[in-house]
Amino acid sequence: MASPILVTGAAGRVGAVGRTVTELLLKQGKTVRAMVRSEDKRAQALRDMGAEVVIGDLLDLVSMHRAIAGCEMMYFGMSVSADYLAATVNVAAVAKHHGVKAFINMSQMTLSQMSITETTASPQHKLQWLSEQALNWSGLPVVHVRPTVFLEGFFLTFTSDSVRESNQIRLPFGEGKTSPVAAEDVARVVAALLVNPQPHSGKIYLLTGPQSENMNFFAQEYSKALGRTITFQDIPVGPWREGLLQNGLPVHLVNHLATMADLHRAGRYDRMSDDVLTLTGQGPLSVQEFVRKNAPTFTASANAA
Repeated sequence: MASPILVTGAAGRVGAVGRTVTELLLKQGKTVRAMVRSEDKRAQALRDMGAEVVIGDLLDLVSMHRAIAGCEMMYFGMSVSADYLAATVNVAAVAKHHGVKAFINMSQMTLSQMSITETTASPQHKLQWLSEQALNWSGLPVVHVRPTVFLEGFFLTFTSDSVRESNQIRLPFGEGKTSPVAAEDVARVVAALLVNPQPHSGKIYLLTGPQSENMNFFAQEYSKALGRTITFQDIPVGPWREGLLQNGLPVHLVNHLATMADLHRAGRYDRMSDDVLTLTGQGPLSVQEFVRKNAPTFTASANAA
């Protein structure tokens, strides 16, 4: 029997990278060990798909031994956290101990603009840059996957209310161009790398959507997808940041999101790559396609009036 492929962060919502990677691998007949933080309905759903589920914490040594032992290939992904570096090093140490032969690391594209002398104001960016350095030093056969901003974040979570209620995209992006990518496209890349990792060891892949444009352009794409006029309203970063804090988001996460907004305004997200198409044979989802797929989220219910 083939050794299982470990997928961390597998209990994310439907459509999230870890969960989608698990689904894609299982559909290809692969044996998957899905790591989750707690026993709940999401864990049971993974079992129902056919995955072996292991409960664990990326910061806990014992549970990571339990998760990694017997796996030759693994995907490491973790949400924005002040513990990101510690978790990465803990997982890498255990992976090294167990002789993991392929370590697919979820990173982010801004690291391509960072170095030992260049950084950003986001503590998360700094932690992820250091994490990549640690993984490179570890000697593990690592592949770094660096997506740009996710469609599911700024373009779904942070615009759906204003689009639904006032037909406006309200984001602090200014005139900056951006090329958002869908989580499902990132997951397809990760799954492809896990199925055949050897040619990719030591490489870095940059993942973007098919267009890099400003928000006025994307407002037109929303309009085409939804069949009504959507406009873009730029908003200042400061008040937007305060609103996130008032809504209860952690300071570490808010500082990261505010930095992303500042970098958008500075044109630092004007990025394009063909890596999604090259690695999977299928081009990435466009903003228009994504909005059309999620149209109910952007549309007021007829019963709401």
